[in-house]
Amino acid sequence: MKVLENKKALVSGGTRGIGFAIAHKLHSLGAEITVTGRTPHPKDKIPSNWNYIAVDFLNTSETEEFAKRAQEQNFDILINNAGINKIAPILEVDPKDFDRILQVNLRAPFLLTQAVLRGMMARSWGRVVNISSIFGVVSKSARASYSSSKFALEGFTKAVAAEVASSGVLINSLCPGFIDTDLTREVLGTAGMADIAKQIPMKRLGSPEEIAEFVAWLASPQNTYVSGQNLIIDGGFTSV
Repeated sequence: MKVLENKKALVSGGTRGIGFAIAHKLHSLGAEITVTGRTPHPKDKIPSNWNYIAVDFLNTSETEEFAKRAQEQNFDILINNAGINKIAPILEVDPKDFDRILQVNLRAPFLLTQAVLRGMMARSWGRVVNISSIFGVVSKSARASYSSSKFALEGFTKAVAAEVASSGVLINSLCPGFIDTDLTREVLGTAGMADIAKQIPMKRLGSPEEIAEFVAWLASPQNTYVSGQNLIIDGGFTSV
């Protein structure tokens, strides 16, 4: 029997990159997978035996409606992975962009966590993993909006974990460093990725699969005593 057989997992933002790798790993361990994305019909992007729901977390009513639906699905595992970012110096940050980033990176995880917790607590088992970022641990210029959302997500993780741990629900956040995804390649380019790699003690970017392996352990029955933690996977970047 696979360790996640008979478990239902929801992965937000699961059509590409880290989210896709996490969903793929959880499925390989036996979980029934539901992923979200913004595209109405991404059939060419995800396996046919996954469930797919289109939801735009920038749309308040859409997000709230999806959270109500999630409450009825009896998910055993929630991976809050969907996120957005916009880099800008603090004096140039549009308040609307600040609000959008918080809406996707913090409010959506809050609503989805709230939606699934009642069922998890009733069944005395559940796992929630919030995908944060190293910029929720350290930061740099032009990251005020993004870091605000990720530092807040980690505070949210710790508070809720402390509240529900006695019910058998374990909640943690994971902070990936620089990961080799299509989005990273689009943003940094080959030269930018090579420059970043030089700053990482392991001298390379991480892979989505490396993140997925650890998320899968946190989300599995093998994790029996880790909760309320903020775990960093960055090749040593934040250690120097």
